[in-house]
Amino acid sequence: MESSFRGRKNHATQNVMAAVDFDLRFTYVLAGWEGAAHDVVVLRDALERENGLHVPQGKFYLVDVGYGAKPGFLPPFRSTRYHLNEWGNNPVQNEKELFNLRHSSLRITVERAFGSLKRRFKILDDATPFFPFQTQVNIVVACCIIHNWVINDDIDELVMGPNESIIQDNDTSTVGQPNDHAWMVQFRQGLADQMWADRQNHHGN
Repeated sequence: MESSFRGRKNHATQNVMAAVDFDLRFTYVLAGWEGAAHDVVVLRDALERENGLHVPQGKFYLVDVGYGAKPGFLPPFRSTRYHLNEWGNNPVQNEKELFNLRHSSLRITVERAFGSLKRRFKILDDATPFFPFQTQVNIVVACCIIHNWVINDDIDELVMGPNESIIQDNDTSTVGQPNDHAWMVQFRQGLADQMWADRQNHHGN
């Protein structure tokens, strides 16, 4: 069983799926899945739980391509450059690159939240935890709760800046019906097209 907890790292890890708002607060945390678990499997579990992850009506989460495109979850375009600059030596070339650039600029919030969390709670980076597994799961959740309390009280000195050092796989990995996936793919393309048109019009003026 321990082998299933060995993901991309050599030591055993657990998979933690989290949703973060733009104030760097953790709004949902699901800990305890083995490190080798696929993102889609973890997401399915989160959505199927009685008090699991809920997407507010008309809203969506920005996710990486491992989760796939589906109603409520908006990934970047696969096989398209992601970390870019809109201007300078590495500008965007088309609507998909522009979409991925802006997707990245928003999702950096996730890395900032996890960065401050791990800076504060060094136990989360312990490669050889000596607590029972369920205690390890509880520690992750507890750390996120305390992190939110610190953020709410505006006393955080460990938050990473926006320029400091986000969920990658196949867009065809979906949770839900094929039509849901197709709808979200079309919705994403529409957003990208509108962003590109607005950018072109701005430069034209």
